[in-house]
Amino acid sequence: MPSHKIIIDTDPGQDDAIAILLALASEEIDLLGIVTVAGNVPLALTSRNALMLCELAKKPETKVFAGCSRPLVRPLVTAEHVHGKTGLDGANLPEPTITLQKQHGVDWTIETLLAAEDNSVTICCLAPLTNVAMAMVKAPEILPKIKNIVLMGGGFFEGGNITPTSEFNVYVDPHAANTVMKCGRPLVIMPLDVTHKALMQRKWLDALKALGTPVGDATYGMLSFYERFDVEKYGSSGGPLHDPTVIAYLLQPELFEGRQVNVEVEIHSELTMGMTVVDWWKVTDRAPNATYINQINADGFFALILERFSSL
Repeated sequence: MPSHKIIIDTDPGQDDAIAILLALASEEIDLLGIVTVAGNVPLALTSRNALMLCELAKKPETKVFAGCSRPLVRPLVTAEHVHGKTGLDGANLPEPTITLQKQHGVDWTIETLLAAEDNSVTICCLAPLTNVAMAMVKAPEILPKIKNIVLMGGGFFEGGNITPTSEFNVYVDPHAANTVMKCGRPLVIMPLDVTHKALMQRKWLDALKALGTPVGDATYGMLSFYERFDVEKYGSSGGPLHDPTVIAYLLQPELFEGRQVNVEVEIHSELTMGMTVVDWWKVTDRAPNATYINQINADGFFALILERFSSL
């Protein structure tokens, strides 16, 4: 029996792909639908990629909706320099045969939440928060329906990965992130401070390939391409795997540690636009609004992904 009803909001992206496949491989999760947004690549590609991943997992019944094609206020910034022109470079997946749902992703999110019981749906955010913020602004009555929001975004001790102070997902749409941070619902944040402790190692990548399945081959290819950027940038032994931490937290929260803190998003200064200002030491009187994760059992995290992928 599934223990988590979730909506995935995403911009695939190789690391998004691993998160989506992990959710699709896990019986504990009831995936109500996937909503795409512009981010790592433009909306047409993130939507195409989501459809391809559902087919790769042999879950063609999964509903995929296209959401917003640009941030709320600022021009779109994308990350082809990391993810390649398609967003899933290295995977060599066939064009999808399933199609997008006709309804706009924001409208579907609102409709789905309004039909749900209070505190029953978890929103898993792997991307800029445009869709989620838009839904909150358009229909604030959805808020009581949200059990919690688990999101990959931000960074404090690690700084930023797109500017000196800003993590990509928050930087792309800081105004949306600001709206979500202030929504009043339980938030769990997976920042660079934890994902930079989840580094892919060659032995683990080889184990994916050794699965000898379409999922194993595709994920080995896409992650081998994806990690090259971060390995060169950081000089590390492997690239960080960001977005799957969101799904892993639902499946095995004991793999993670953090604390309740206040998190604010800078939306005024161009110098620090999109910075997540984390009151880690509680030096202000601002009330905590998020569980900010900063520790991970990386071995357990990667073992979980490999174990679940072996079933796909």
